[in-house]
Formats: sequence, structure tokens, C-alpha cells
Amino acid sequence: MTQPSAKALVPFVSVDNMMRLVNHIGIERALTDLASYIVEDFHRWERFDKTPRVANHSEVGVIELMPTSDGEAYGFKYVNGHPKNTSEGLQTVTAFGLLADVYTGYPVLLTEMTILTALRTAAMSAVVAKYLAPKKSDTMAIIGNGAQSEFQSLAMKAIIGLKTVRLYDKDFSASQKCARNLVNSGLNVVICNSPEEAIQGAHIITTCTADKQNATILSENMVGSGVHINAIGGDCPGKTELARGILSRARIFVEYAPQTRVEGEIQQMPKNHPVTEFWRVITGSEPGRQDSRQTTLFDGVGFAIEDFSALRYIRDQVHVTPYHVNLDMLADPDDPRDLYGMLVRSSA
Repeated sequence: MTQPSAKALVPFVSVDNMMRLVNHIGIERALTDLASYIVEDFHRWERFDKTPRVANHSEVGVIELMPTSDGEAYGFKYVNGHPKNTSEGLQTVTAFGLLADVYTGYPVLLTEMTILTALRTAAMSAVVAKYLAPKKSDTMAIIGNGAQSEFQSLAMKAIIGLKTVRLYDKDFSASQKCARNLVNSGLNVVICNSPEEAIQGAHIITTCTADKQNATILSENMVGSGVHINAIGGDCPGKTELARGILSRARIFVEYAPQTRVEGEIQQMPKNHPVTEFWRVITGSEPGRQDSRQTTLFDGVGFAIEDFSALRYIRDQVHVTPYHVNLDMLADPDDPRDLYGMLVRSSA
């Protein structure tokens, strides 16, 4: 990253400006671009600082910080997960993030990340499906049709050529909402009355429910061979979606194993249960899907490098658009040692 000037202002992307920016780019183009940034950073995986996210758990949800650095830039995301919020008319997930220059320590971007997280999560799911789903996969079941479902559908359409999405949610109105939002997407959308109906004919099964509980969204006898499962709803201790038997016979891929073993579906399994970190598939050091009858499972909990990719993408896009405001966040006294003098002179 280039060194900012002493009087640099920090670009801030609000929710309104994020929506304007994404609509300016086009949602499917933005998802495709984000996928490219994620793949690029996963190729550089070993350069990054990596740590499980720092989490504060309560009875009603979790608040987390997700930091990482590639040695040139530093990024973090603040994010919460409060499933009870939906019943109170609030978002389950809200987030913001910051990107900084390692050389100076100065921030170079501050942005909302509620919308951006939905985009990067969907882009990551589609990247995974590109490597792990059966060839020519064109049908996906989504169990849990909340805030993530449309993004997941459009990312799969843009990146792997998905044609049909089959929806199920225990709240029928959530499926209706998703179908209504996708009416002009070019996808064939089918609302189903049960998880069993939804997965019929699906090559990809995506689970993204919100309730913080050890649930069984997919039982072992529901999942046949030759499918790919994107399990993206289990993302904290005590929250899972899949029957243990599915994990026992699937080949499991994760982002960062030390984090996923605490937060993901594999928290149900012994600590030494074999998993493959997905960056190894992207770099070619490990194979992805090995045959047409294999059951593959992406145990996706979200990792800081994906957010870093999203922050990089927004930084690169926003500076040539009007979709930001510049914030005066950096103190710049004439003498860097005289911060107090700057404060006193400001009163005049």
C-alpha cells in the first residue's frame, strides 16, 4: 500500500453508499469480482497473520472481532450474530470494517460490512462450489431463506451457472420473500414444503439457518452420495445444522481449522477428525472433489481473510466513484510531537 499523506482523510462507505456502489457495479458483477479477490488472497494464504476471531458470547448472541494482515495492509471486521433480533424487527447480523496501511498505521478505509458480508459470504460459497460441487451442477436447495438466501442464489448463478433454486424455510413467508426478490433474476425458483422436498434433484445443498442451537436441519438419511453441502449456518459454539453421521462420511473442507473446530459443524467430531483447509485446494496442493459419487462438505464459518478480500475490493472500487465521504479521523499537527498545542490553538 502507498503511504498516505499527513493530511489524508479516510474514505467512509455508509450503508446508503454501499447500496449505491453495488447497484452501480451490478450485484452479479460485484459477486464475481469479490470471488476473484478471495481466490487471489487464498493463493497468498501463507503470507497472512491468522487467528481465530475474538468472540464475546452471551445468552442472546455473539460479538466478534476478525483481524488479519498480509504484511502490507491490516484489516478487521466487527460483527455480531443475534438470532433473536429478527423477532424484534432487527438484523441478525450487523458489521463494519476497517483497512489500514501497515507502514504508517493509518486507516485507509472505513466501511459498513453488513451488506458487504452478505456479498462476500455468497461469493465464498460459490468459489467453494466451483471447486467441490459435481460438474455441471445447476440446481441448489437452500434451507433457511433469511437475509443470505438471495445473495447465495445470485452468486451461484453468476459464478457456476446455477439455473434452479429450491427453497425451504420453516417460516413460509421467508421463502415467499426470497422468491419475490429473485423473480427477475433469471433463476427458476421453487418454494418447497419440507427440507426433504427441497433437496430433491439438488446437486448443491446450502444450509443457512439462524437459530443458535444444535439443530438437525439435514439428517443422515436425507443426504445421498454425489452432492455438495455448503453448511454456512453453524458459526459459533453450540450452533450446528447437520447430523453427525453426515460428517462421518463426507469429505470436509474448512477455512481455518483452529477456528472451525470450535465454531463449525465439526465441533461435533473428535478434535483429530480429518479436514482439508480450502486454500490448499485453490493452490493445488490438495485435490477437491475426487469422483462423482463423493459427498463433499464445506463447513463454512467465515474467516478474516475473506473480509480482508472484501475490504480490498471496496477500497479499489470506491476511490473512483462518488459513493463515499471523507472523514477527518487523523490528527495532523504541524509538529507531530505537539498534539497538545494543536488542541489549544483550536480554541482560538
